[in-house]
Amino acid sequence: MEISDSCSFFSCIKKGWHAMKQTAKVKRDSKKTLRLVKRFIPVYLMALPGIIYLFINNYMPLPGLVLAFKKYSTKKGIWGSPWVGLKNFKYLFRTQDAWIITRNTLGYNILFIIVNVVMAVSIAIILSELTTRWKKVYQSTILLPHFLSTVIISYLVFAFLSSENGFLNNSIFPLFGKEQIPWYTEPKYWPFILVFVQTWRGVGYNCIVYLSTILGFDREIYEASAIDGASKWQQIRKITLPLLRPTIIMLVLLSVGRIFYSDFGLFYQVPQQSGVLMNVTQTIDTYVYRGLLERNDMPMATAAGVYQSLIGFILVMSANLIVRKIDPDSALF
Repeated sequence: MEISDSCSFFSCIKKGWHAMKQTAKVKRDSKKTLRLVKRFIPVYLMALPGIIYLFINNYMPLPGLVLAFKKYSTKKGIWGSPWVGLKNFKYLFRTQDAWIITRNTLGYNILFIIVNVVMAVSIAIILSELTTRWKKVYQSTILLPHFLSTVIISYLVFAFLSSENGFLNNSIFPLFGKEQIPWYTEPKYWPFILVFVQTWRGVGYNCIVYLSTILGFDREIYEASAIDGASKWQQIRKITLPLLRPTIIMLVLLSVGRIFYSDFGLFYQVPQQSGVLMNVTQTIDTYVYRGLLERNDMPMATAAGVYQSLIGFILVMSANLIVRKIDPDSALF
């Protein structure tokens, strides 16, 4: 009995000692956490406006998605309106608009991704090889259109394409004896015009991202390859592009995540809202806008928005899954 009593006594002391150690560890961890919180309070305060904006703009409207499944009545309000299930989606897909907006949104964005990647990478490589003092000027000039308002861009395009006072119709075409082209009533030209305008506006931002990545590469690799007799083209193919691949994949994945969203100003304001061009300029975003404000069809506009978000989510998840199987280090998650 004495031995067992002594064992239980020592076991109690041991358990008490472990409990004290755990308590001390918890106190140290809590103090460490408190110090970290106090240290990063300025960072949290700086991030607070962005978090508030994200919550108001992205999360507060989420309950309004129920409109896609209701027959909205202004008198009854969102929550009092009767449920109609998937009737709004059935009506959307039975109309020709569903095919047109899906085709235009996907087609244009695929072209934008391909053209932007090729142009941005090419320009970034060229700029990285320049040694002239005008290099900063070239970078600023390429980036400038990215900061221009879409309204200004729409008037610049109109100044070139206007039938009455346009630069092309009144200054360029007469020099070659060509007839004027009514640009705003000819849908066949606008896929090229929209791709050109979007590339001119958006390539500068991606170019700067690629350029900053290239400038971070170890120059000793290029010097060693030059000593071995590699030409500039071989250095680009064997060194620059492979090292640049993770950045390209990341930006492409981010673009795929937005592939079912379009630049509203580009498709609504640049064509000057021409009804004749709607077959080639109508996208999901402009359709939702017109359905909401011009036709006052809130359930249909909400159904189109839900369709847009759902397909975009599926596409980005699928693209990331493919990348993760091919190159796990380049996947977003």
